[in-house]
Amino acid sequence: MIPVELVGVRVEVPANTPMVLLREQEGRHRLLPIYIGSPEASAIHYALEGIEPPRPFTHDLFLTTIDELGASLDKVVVTEIRDRTFFAELHLTTGEGNKVISSRPSDAIALAVRCGADLFAGDELLDEHGQEPPEEPEEDAAEIIDEFKDFLENVDPEDFV
Repeated sequence: MIPVELVGVRVEVPANTPMVLLREQEGRHRLLPIYIGSPEASAIHYALEGIEPPRPFTHDLFLTTIDELGASLDKVVVTEIRDRTFFAELHLTTGEGNKVISSRPSDAIALAVRCGADLFAGDELLDEHGQEPPEEPEEDAAEIIDEFKDFLENVDPEDFV
């Protein structure tokens, strides 16, 4: 398992499809985009923004139920992709020991954001489907500035004749 962090909820253009973006916390910082439904995107966004609904949403109700049963959500693991569908697990601690429950990643992430549970991705999943992050714009700008400085140092007025 590799620790990941939730970068945020995005809308993929032009299809207008919501997705969550997870990033490897250390090492190569590979990205894992996961397409999700609009209700789950809203649930994750509200939790990230700290918006308190007047009545509990489904994810809030589920966490309250877990708590009332004396259990806690320790971590969420996005485990695999099968037939273009992502799978995740909820890792719970209960009075009877540890339990693992299969979940959609979007629901699992919505729960993790609400209770501060750690997020992980499977090693093989990141190896096969993790995307290298794009180059930092600052690095590109620094490279362009260095090239321009080299040009200015080596320019000869005769070059413009």
